[in-house]
Amino acid sequence: MGLRVAVMGATGAVGREMLLTLEQRSFPTSSVKALASKRSAGKKLPFRGGEVVVEELTHDSFGDVEVVLASAGGSVSKEFAPSAVKAGAVVVDNTSAFRMDKDVPLVVPEVNPHDLDWHKGLISNPNCSTIQMVVALAPIHRAFGIQRIVVSTYQAVSGKGALAVQELKDQVEALRLGQPVQCNSFPYQIAYNCLPHIDAFEDNGYTKEEMKMVNETRKILGDQTIMVSATTVRVPVFRGHSESVNFQTRKPATVADIRALLEKAPGVKVMDDPKKSVYPTALDCDGRDETFVGRLRADPSAENAFNCWVVSDNLRKGAALNAVQIAEELMRRNLIPKAKK
Repeated sequence: MGLRVAVMGATGAVGREMLLTLEQRSFPTSSVKALASKRSAGKKLPFRGGEVVVEELTHDSFGDVEVVLASAGGSVSKEFAPSAVKAGAVVVDNTSAFRMDKDVPLVVPEVNPHDLDWHKGLISNPNCSTIQMVVALAPIHRAFGIQRIVVSTYQAVSGKGALAVQELKDQVEALRLGQPVQCNSFPYQIAYNCLPHIDAFEDNGYTKEEMKMVNETRKILGDQTIMVSATTVRVPVFRGHSESVNFQTRKPATVADIRALLEKAPGVKVMDDPKKSVYPTALDCDGRDETFVGRLRADPSAENAFNCWVVSDNLRKGAALNAVQIAEELMRRNLIPKAKK
């Protein structure tokens, strides 16, 4: 028997991807409810060969729901997630609203599924750029301990939403026609450009996106002593985040040791053969579930230090897939209260 599932923010890019992921992974559902704002009510979304009609999101939307997959924005989650929990549903929230709440597990199923055991009805999906990095680094941290990470990201415009994707398309077309570009989603032209600015700047000079990678990495890996320095950059790519990751282990390790761990790590696919110019790109990960790792090499400038290149589909593993995997793990652990009744 399947679960009664609701997707909150169903008409957005991640919400649509959640529906697609539920379908592709044959997630057991007895019903699926698509929830969105009043202006989207009545729209029809494809699902399993048929359609689901979008309903207006209200505080009364959750009485007949066991699991909520939420990706409607932080303010919406803050308003409606408590109502879903109060109604007895388990909420897997894709926004940053609750990630650093000490009472809310922040989970990547390949890394820390055990943290689901202490959930109180609300579970957070980490930031997309954090997810792919910790999937790659977690097995290394478990084996050798990681003391320091320096990461630079190259993040696709889809991470900012559908309007940002359209802005890149519009700017490319405007430039082709010799017309001025319009900047709405981004402070500067994103077409043929790179912007070292994702989310708002904080008093320390870092952006919120960068500090998310610092704080979320420590929480997920369960180690507040890990030093993390992040620079997050938006690039003119539609889908797929790429990261240059430098990490330093506490115990001595070799490239062969690291490679062996990654080749058997859950959710990781190694693409790394410098002699044949084999390494992952954003196009390789489009629509794929895995986190791809390549360019693995020792860093000669520091002891026990290594570099690698990490690529993943930000709408899949970075959002929708991770949320569905959390729901699957909740089922395996029998941690959905309504489903027990």
